[in-house]
Amino acid sequence: MSSRVELPAELPQAFSVAQALAAGVAPGRLRTRTLSRPFHGVRARGAVSAGALLERCRAFAPRLRDGQFFSHETALALVGAPLPEWPYAPGIHVSAYRPAREPRTRGVVGHRLQLRAPAFVWIDGLPVEDPVRAWRQAGTRWSFGDLVAAADFLLQERGVEASELRHEARMMGDLRGGSLSHALTAARGGVRSARETRLRLLLVNAGLPEPETGWELFTTRGTFVAELDLAFPRYRVAVEYDGRVHAEDAAQFARDADRWSAIRVQGWDHVRVLSHHMMGDEQAAVALVRDALRRAGWTAGR
Repeated sequence: MSSRVELPAELPQAFSVAQALAAGVAPGRLRTRTLSRPFHGVRARGAVSAGALLERCRAFAPRLRDGQFFSHETALALVGAPLPEWPYAPGIHVSAYRPAREPRTRGVVGHRLQLRAPAFVWIDGLPVEDPVRAWRQAGTRWSFGDLVAAADFLLQERGVEASELRHEARMMGDLRGGSLSHALTAARGGVRSARETRLRLLLVNAGLPEPETGWELFTTRGTFVAELDLAFPRYRVAVEYDGRVHAEDAAQFARDADRWSAIRVQGWDHVRVLSHHMMGDEQAAVALVRDALRRAGWTAGR
């Protein structure tokens, strides 16, 4: 059948074969090359990007049955939490609480979970596991640093309390020898990015004092100067991660330069950690901060 035959307007971007047949679409039209097949029993108008998680979840939505929802790292990604930086290609995780059944199909990781009251959030019309529960679920695979970065995000951007994460781990069981509890001891509010989390953990693991996160700097008269990514108030050292490869936005770079100058006017040393400082063993970043602290009077063991 010709692919020029228009599909009914009521069909969404991605739809199940059953939906299409019920809408009067001929079986031959569903076999044309203009429709992609992201999942068994699903057709989509055009290709579905393998790397676009939301797009893939939308494509699977027609196959969701009652009681099924996106979970684990898929749920965390859908609420905006950072994913691991190591070579990582998460499948779409879909769960169901007993006695409902999880999906079993190519491209989907299905989970059948212990019965409990559902706690979905809805994102773009998709049922998504509560982020607190999803964080615990990710503990089966994620590293310490990745769990801390996700917890930092939930504390800062989603208004989650550390006590909620702790309660979930205790009630449903910590994983991999207490990995969740360990990560929670290092989680902090006031963090704006996973790279800031990574930098903070790197500095602490190197034996430097733990910096404050999201520190607000004021003049002696109480005028706000800046919010610092990482700060050592005792030593008046500010540390910020700048992941730009180059100053592609001249106006933004000018504003940032004025901000850095204002921080230094207050008597603070301002350390910019760039992306290349975090490559390899990452010791270049540690050296920058350690040198600034030593100039301010810090010695190891204090």
